[in-house]
Amino acid sequence: MVLLSGPNINGNEWKYVKDCLDTGWVSSVGSYVTDFEKKISDYVGSKYAVATSNGTSALHLSLLLSEVKNNDLVLVTNVTFIATLNAIKYVGASPILIDIDEYSWQIDLDLLSDFLDSKTEIRDDVCILKSTGQRIKAIVPVHVLGNMCDINKLVSICKKHNISIVEDAAESLGSSFEGKHSGTFGELGCFSFNGNKIITSGGGGMIVTDNEDLAKRAKHLSTQAKADNFEYFHDSIGYNYRLTNVAAAIGLAQLEQLDNFIQKKHFIKDFYINSLNGLGDINFQTVDKNVNSNWWLFTIKTKNQKKLLKSLNENKLQSRPFWIPMNKLPMYKNELYISKNDISDKVYSNSLSIPCSTNISNKELSMVVDCIKKQF
Repeated sequence: MVLLSGPNINGNEWKYVKDCLDTGWVSSVGSYVTDFEKKISDYVGSKYAVATSNGTSALHLSLLLSEVKNNDLVLVTNVTFIATLNAIKYVGASPILIDIDEYSWQIDLDLLSDFLDSKTEIRDDVCILKSTGQRIKAIVPVHVLGNMCDINKLVSICKKHNISIVEDAAESLGSSFEGKHSGTFGELGCFSFNGNKIITSGGGGMIVTDNEDLAKRAKHLSTQAKADNFEYFHDSIGYNYRLTNVAAAIGLAQLEQLDNFIQKKHFIKDFYINSLNGLGDINFQTVDKNVNSNWWLFTIKTKNQKKLLKSLNENKLQSRPFWIPMNKLPMYKNELYISKNDISDKVYSNSLSIPCSTNISNKELSMVVDCIKKQF
């Protein structure tokens, strides 16, 4: 089986994990956790980083730190992995789903701006949805597939309407807009190190911020809000969200290889585009000139989606459809969905992600291309 986006374990992973086992530092305290946090903050250019058990817990904590409360509303793209919306529900809020741009597959900023200008108002420095009186406290822009929207325009929109930004950068480690790294445009940014991401710690996440108080609070809440080094005194409801030292050791070894992984992702992207461009109705995600994408998960768009998915997987070339839009899932179908032409469904119905692991061989890439070409 040629994996869709499998881990590439070829660095110091074994060495660092063995060190954890040899020293007994295997749980949520240890030097690898601290080192991983420092190296991530250095890499993305944030002042602070707090390691968490996964990307979802990073999002959950970040929404809590942004003071999103019960019955609040949170703006979010309609095309994302479900964890983004689940984290919103964890804090008792509800999502407002915003359709995506037809070409970049990121949140449609014109649609967002028009909605906020026409359907909301500012009362006592708070953005209020006029139809319900609910507070719109935050937005969670998702950098889908490692691509990014015009994030400067998004920041401007949010400043105008006094809306906090929590970036879901789960897929975009290594991506930047005008030279500034994803995850660092809002007050809080969240990364994921799941097994299919561009680097993995087996399972893990990271919160990045320039706000020292928020960083301290994030670490405190992630360790069950324990407020005394000796006594089991806890000063608030906390969570068991801290990354383990073993997982951090893997993540640190992976981070050392990130630049090479990104280089390989770009090679894969170029190979597929050069091989498939002009074939039938196939087209690709558009990346703006100001965006340097990590090209995490290579995805094509074609009306032959279902036929290609069947053929590729029958030939053990693991491929997957795009995420089902959030407004089509049973738990979110009644949420407010802002759209003009339901681009989300059009992209979902015609898109598929194809093998792009960083350890894929040229021979395997050619196998994927040959399999696709046979369907046209």
